[in-house]
Amino acid sequence: MPYERLTIKDIAERAGVSTGTVDRVIHNRPNVSKKSLEKVNKVLKEINFEPNMYASALANTRRYDFFCLIPKHESEAYWQEVEEGQKKCCDTRRDFHVHINIKYYKRLDDKSFTEQYKAILKENPDGVIIVPTRFETTKVFTDILHKEEIPFILLDSYLPDLKPLAFYGQDSFASGYFAAKMLMLLAAQEKEVLLVKQTVDGERLPSKQQENREVGFMHYMKERFPNIKINTLDLSLAQNKKQHTALMEQYFSAHPETHHCITMSSKAHIVGEFLSKTKRSDKVQIMGYDMVAKNAECIRKGSISFLIAQHGYQQGYSSVDALVRYTILKKNITPVNYMPIEILSKENVDFYRRTQI
Repeated sequence: MPYERLTIKDIAERAGVSTGTVDRVIHNRPNVSKKSLEKVNKVLKEINFEPNMYASALANTRRYDFFCLIPKHESEAYWQEVEEGQKKCCDTRRDFHVHINIKYYKRLDDKSFTEQYKAILKENPDGVIIVPTRFETTKVFTDILHKEEIPFILLDSYLPDLKPLAFYGQDSFASGYFAAKMLMLLAAQEKEVLLVKQTVDGERLPSKQQENREVGFMHYMKERFPNIKINTLDLSLAQNKKQHTALMEQYFSAHPETHHCITMSSKAHIVGEFLSKTKRSDKVQIMGYDMVAKNAECIRKGSISFLIAQHGYQQGYSSVDALVRYTILKKNITPVNYMPIEILSKENVDFYRRTQI
């Protein structure tokens, strides 16, 4: 008899036990004698039985608690998109009793990151999603997760040495290379371009994603346009809007020949809003990242020319869904999951979809 047509009753008859005993063995329940267990397992092996994990998971009333450790952010920041994707996945997978608990750490603050991951460990998580801080600090946490056999997924920065279950994000080098290629379709005849950087007190943000984008960008520029000067402007997260405005006014007054600007973060709107208010937006093209609300407003008004989308919502959704599939449904997970690289302009921004799921 073909396996797919076998019922629990068929298996019970072959094993010489009751259907209740077969059901208890299949679902790993107690109160099965050693002799009966051996009989049922022998039949299951003979027919190459594989349990329906989806049905078993639905029948399970256990609660699953996943945690996400993410930087503190503004309400309209890129990370909000990630959070909303995670919450949507929990809603979609609600039949499995899945919950996401989000913890926030202060960027470049090892103490804050450590305090939050210790709080997560106390909750006995079923899985963790991490936006890494400094490698060494993140590794202390992931080493504990490996030791306790708690699966974890990385977002934003792909750090293979940490051996995560999976990574979701863009191929950051390719993304930076692509950004440079698109920029230079417009700026090939220019003498200089502006690269806007974000730091905290002069220190680079601990994001391999942004760092690798810059490497990809520089690689393309040196390879194809070595004679174009790349100016840099540092807009620190520790500075306020008034300080940013003063720095940008100083730069653009001193560099009237700068007509093209790029930033590797989701803060292109800082420059876009400044250029709009100072009546320079018709003279300077800006390229940035991420379809967050403030960036979208600027691109519709024309103070940002192009955005590269990295699908934060989809990353958030997929990261939780991967933990569900691995932890509950016992599925194999693809380790490296690169998001598509898409370029948005005023003409197509309203057709952008937050998710392809």
